Formats: sequence, C-alpha cells, structure tokens
Amino acid sequence: MLPCVSIIMPTFNRMEYLPSAVESVLWQSFPDWELLIADDGSDDETRAYLQSLNDPRIKLLLRPHTGRPALTSNVALRAARGKYVAFLDSDDVWLPRKLEAQIDSLVRHTFRKWSYTRFSMIDSSGKPSVSPRYRDRPAPSGWILEKLLRSETVIAQPSVVVCREVLEQFGGFDEELIMCYDDDLWFKLAAHSEIDSVDEPLTLVRRHSKHSGSDAQAWSDRRRVFEKMLHANRDVCLDPVLRKLRAKMSAGLAKSHARYGNRSHALSTLVASLPHSWRYPAVWLSAALVISSRFAPPSLLSYVRSRLARHAAHT
Repeated sequence: MLPCVSIIMPTFNRMEYLPSAVESVLWQSFPDWELLIADDGSDDETRAYLQSLNDPRIKLLLRPHTGRPALTSNVALRAARGKYVAFLDSDDVWLPRKLEAQIDSLVRHTFRKWSYTRFSMIDSSGKPSVSPRYRDRPAPSGWILEKLLRSETVIAQPSVVVCREVLEQFGGFDEELIMCYDDDLWFKLAAHSEIDSVDEPLTLVRRHSKHSGSDAQAWSDRRRVFEKMLHANRDVCLDPVLRKLRAKMSAGLAKSHARYGNRSHALSTLVASLPHSWRYPAVWLSAALVISSRFAPPSLLSYVRSRLARHAAHT
C-alpha cells in the first residue's frame, strides 16, 4: 500500500541535529508516511546512525558527496511514492500535529495543491530564538505570489506539503542553484495554485553556525531566480516588482564581494548590473557606497554620499 505522504530529508554530516529531526517525524500523530533520507556522502558516524534506524517507513538513499542540496533532494523526490510530498531539513523539527493538520486541511480544500504552516525559530540548542526578519509574519491562504515577492509572507521549506503530481510538472528543484532553490520552486507553485495555510507555528526552524553556502552565492542564486521569473512571467503587472528585485540582488552581490575584499568582482558586478539597475538609483548608489567605503579614496566616498543624500531629499 502506498503511503499518503513522502517526506524528503537531505542531509550531510548533521549528527548534532539529525536525530532530533528524525524523531520529530516518528512522533507525528499522522502515521501514514514514508521518510526518504538522501545522504550526500556523510562521514561514517552519520551513516552508521542512519543505518541503525529500524522503521520500515524509513528509506535510505546513500549518495556520493556533491555539495548540491537541490540535486540530493531531487534524488529523494524521484523515489517518492506518496500522494503528497513534505520537506524537512535535517537540522529542523516538526511539532507532533504538523502533518495531521496540513493533510486534514488539504483534504478539505482540494483546489489548493500545496500547504504551509507558520514557523518559529530555534537556536542550536533548540531554545526559542527571536529573529526580526521572521517575527510575526502572517501565513495567508490563497494566491500569495505577490506577497512572497514583496516579503509580506515567508515560507520555510520544512513547513511545506505539496501534491506530488504538481511537483512532477515542475521537475522538482533547479539543480543549477546551490542556494535559494526552494524559493525558486515556491514562486512557481505560487503562480500555479492557491496555497493552503495552517496558521500555527508547527514547524521549528533552527539557526546555527554550521549552515553551508556563502553570502555571495545566496545573492547570486537569488538574482538568477528573479531573472528566470522575468523570462517566464506572463503577468506584466509583476514585471516592475521583478526588475527591482533583480536590481536589489545585483546590488547585494556587489556589496557582498566588497565586504570580503573582492574588489574586481564587486566593481564588475556593479557595472554589469547598470543596464537593468539604472532605474533604481537608490539601489545601485547604496552598493556603490559600500564598495567605495572599502576601496575608494575619501573624495569619491564623499561624492557618493552626497548623491545618496540628494536622492533621498527628492523621494
């Protein structure tokens, strides 16, 4: 008999947090699931733990190391058999009612093809952690693409449940993206279907010092996500929002390069972005200020600051 929910869990050397993530699945009040753990070439300790798991609903997919979470997740997606697919990172935790609440609601709202919950932040020890970026963000139901683009709501990957047939239409995650591959998929889903919300913090997202990926990689990949959306977008009303977001990502990438002392990359990113960023002077001038504060002589820094002040006075 096929499971109702396939849970996708990619992992790599996460023994500090992995057992808590697995236990939170085992403690679910909704029992009709399979857990597909795709291991990206972890060390012997992690593999020994995974192979010690004694539950027929848990399937191990042991892979050589690639360092590409989207690829690792897609390996598990291709093995999924459930009507629904849920995601759980190996350092995050679900509360016991999480799956039950989402599946019950999706069954009642069949026209909605995916679901999410509110989430709370925890630190490395599992204690509540306050994050200004995510605090008090609502989790509305319905068509939320514009709300996502404007950061009026935020989707945590481990909060999501999706109808598998819809995921198959999109081919899973974009394996060219090292980071932000989840955002890329959420934007596609939000353009395709209304979302169903369980407005309770049933997902705990852990923040710690061992996250992978660089700041520059995040800015670069998120810019690529918005470039892809611009090329595929059929709603002209969203074009101005997407163009401004692309400009912000270019500015953020230039700033990131500057902060880490990569002068040539910072300047080339800023110059290359001007054809699509010039409409947003506050965006590229702020990036120019960060770059100049690290590399430029004081006279140029003073000029850029004066331009920023002049622009602010007229907006």
